[in-house]
Amino acid sequence: MDMPLPPAQELALIDRELAQLDARRSHLLARREWLLRMPASGPGWVVPAAASARAREASAPSAQNVLLTLGAVLLAVAALAFTLVSWGSLGIAGRSAVLAVVTAAALAAPALLLRRGLRSTAESVAALGLLLTALDAYAVHAVAAPEAEGLGYAAGAAAVLAAAWAGYGRLLRGLAVAPVAAVAAVQLPLPLAALAAAAEPVGLGWALLATAALDGALAAFGAGLRARVAQLVPVVWALGATWAAGALLTAVAELSAAGSAGGAAGAALLAAACAGLGVAVAWRVPGAWPAAVAGGLAAVAALGGPLRPELPGAWPVVALVLSALPLLGAASVAALPAGVRRGLGVAGAGVAAVAAAWGLAVAGAAAVARAAVLGQVWAPTAPAEPYGPVAAAAVCLLVVAGAARWAVRLLPLLPGRGGPEGGAAPAAGGAGAVAVVCGWAGLFTAPLGHGLPVAVVLAAQLAVTAGAAVGALRWADRPGSAAGVCAALGALDVSVAALDGRLATFAVCGLLGGACAAVAARRGAAPAVRAGAAAGAVGYAATTAAALAALAGLALAWWSLPLLAVAAAAAVPGPRLGSVRVAAEAAGAAVAGLALLAAAGEPPLLATACALAGVVCAGAAVRADRRALGWAAAALGVAAAWIRLWASGVALVEAYTLPVTAAALAVGFLRRRGDRAASSWAAYGPGLAATLLPSLAAAWGDPHWLRPLLLGLAALGVTLAGARWRLQAPLLLGGGCLAAVALHELAPYVVQVAGMLPRWLPPALAGLLLLAVGATYERRLRDVRRLREALGRLG
Repeated sequence: MDMPLPPAQELALIDRELAQLDARRSHLLARREWLLRMPASGPGWVVPAAASARAREASAPSAQNVLLTLGAVLLAVAALAFTLVSWGSLGIAGRSAVLAVVTAAALAAPALLLRRGLRSTAESVAALGLLLTALDAYAVHAVAAPEAEGLGYAAGAAAVLAAAWAGYGRLLRGLAVAPVAAVAAVQLPLPLAALAAAAEPVGLGWALLATAALDGALAAFGAGLRARVAQLVPVVWALGATWAAGALLTAVAELSAAGSAGGAAGAALLAAACAGLGVAVAWRVPGAWPAAVAGGLAAVAALGGPLRPELPGAWPVVALVLSALPLLGAASVAALPAGVRRGLGVAGAGVAAVAAAWGLAVAGAAAVARAAVLGQVWAPTAPAEPYGPVAAAAVCLLVVAGAARWAVRLLPLLPGRGGPEGGAAPAAGGAGAVAVVCGWAGLFTAPLGHGLPVAVVLAAQLAVTAGAAVGALRWADRPGSAAGVCAALGALDVSVAALDGRLATFAVCGLLGGACAAVAARRGAAPAVRAGAAAGAVGYAATTAAALAALAGLALAWWSLPLLAVAAAAAVPGPRLGSVRVAAEAAGAAVAGLALLAAAGEPPLLATACALAGVVCAGAAVRADRRALGWAAAALGVAAAWIRLWASGVALVEAYTLPVTAAALAVGFLRRRGDRAASSWAAYGPGLAATLLPSLAAAWGDPHWLRPLLLGLAALGVTLAGARWRLQAPLLLGGGCLAAVALHELAPYVVQVAGMLPRWLPPALAGLLLLAVGATYERRLRDVRRLREALGRLG
């Protein structure tokens, strides 16, 4: 028969189709049995006799399998009991005869059963025969070779049994139990032999690796195994992967414990063999690229492991990264299979990613350690050694950056990634961003940890930060964004470190502030970069102002004035700032907030700062697109007045609220006169609430009569004014306040009267009220609607 597929692919296709047919047949049989077991209660439900007979026939194999399994188990138990218990009652001849006859009969019977088509029975009897052969091996050890060492004899017996069971399976190709038993037995000889020989861990690892290689050969080249027991192939692959993982872990553990390069040689050779096996599997089996990943990791361990005992500190990490570079190079070799290239590339990239994460963690810890200068700003201290092995981390980061940069140039040339749809551009962009981040972190960290003068370290780091800023201006997409973030982080860290000395502070703030201003003014830069630079320029101006105030010996609260000057300078240009206006003004607002926080310890000065900030907001609110700042200006002005009154010892709440109410009512009156459609809530609500609500809260806690009386009179006047001019806000606010004041004044008498009433009276009154409301429910609803409509007609 001529087929267009190769024999191996055709065989795999046939196996898949047969498996699908078996699964479909099992599903249909189960569904049919369920339908036949349903009670015949529905109309027209008639089970034909032929269907019942077929149902019995269909269910027969299930019962047959159960019976055969139980029979085989019982026979196995009997044979085991006979071998272990009754063996000593027979002589040598009797023992041999019994075992020979029973084993021969159990192994010969499946051939006859297969010829009669009794496959299930043949499988059960064959399983019993294979068990008897294992018992024969035990019997031989107990009688003929009792002096043999247990593990060694078990290893040899397992090897012999595996070969015998495999040969038995080739003779009777209709049996599936023989190949399964042979595969199970072949897992034991080599590990047991290694244990019997008291081998070193490396020797045991070689035994595990050899077993894994044998499993891989069976799964990859055992055509007969795939044809007869297709479901066993994934199990064999899993067993091989387990043994190989054990061998690789053994090699890694020995490499970690080795005290010298010579002592690690054996483990390195084992790791190299694991690498070769993984790559061979990925080369031979399509889609097995994870095996190449494991092989690549094993190769890194084999190359870098022996160097670990010879290198000090964290330098073995650099050795491992260098060992991973050949894997990245192999991923670009077009002659290799796709699975091998993918697996080796993933392994190399994984090692590089872990090393980069470690290097970035060390660099971050070193940068954070410099923040200790915040506790002793401008103190004459010696430069402290930062935490961590920064030299090794810097080299590691630079190596990873170089590999990522090489990957950027290589990715468009790889097969399948040359076109736009191949994904080369996103992958190259990600690799470029990794190269930028790792390169910047390596160069930025390199000057640390060597005892260099602070000026030298700061100069080097300023140069690296400037380089990152130039990259942010020149590069696009991910590399440019990464460079911008790196430049911002570098500028922040250098600025903190510069607080170690006065000259360093002014020099760094001046240089970085000027650089930020230049970048913000560059028209061709990315909008995000320009906006960040503008915010940075404002921040450095504020830092310089605070430093000047500190240099002049001013107290912290007085720093608020120069900081407010910086905020005002950021708000003055306005539209002339162009696209960076929002960023600059937001930074100015943040500086103003810091100024208010700085003055919080001196209330009189805080009132002045609030007033100045209100003036700045009012000046900015003159522009049409910044009208909302008028609310901020009003709030700051009110806050300034209140803080000043509180600082002067004024405890009367109306002294704070009445000026605000007067100003707000005046503004509301002018608005209503210009816009008759404006709501009374928008015009008069805030002003009235500013006095009525705080005064009401104070009146409820005031034991004297004057405040409630004055508040009640004021609320009455507001209510009458609302009714006179048909204004909703004065009517409701004044009426509510008047009712609350009246309730406050009458509350003691109500409590006194309630205490004199019998206890059954309040529930009775409540019940009568509910009855009255229920009886006149519809009329009350109409009254409520009329009241709501009347209020809605008010202004």
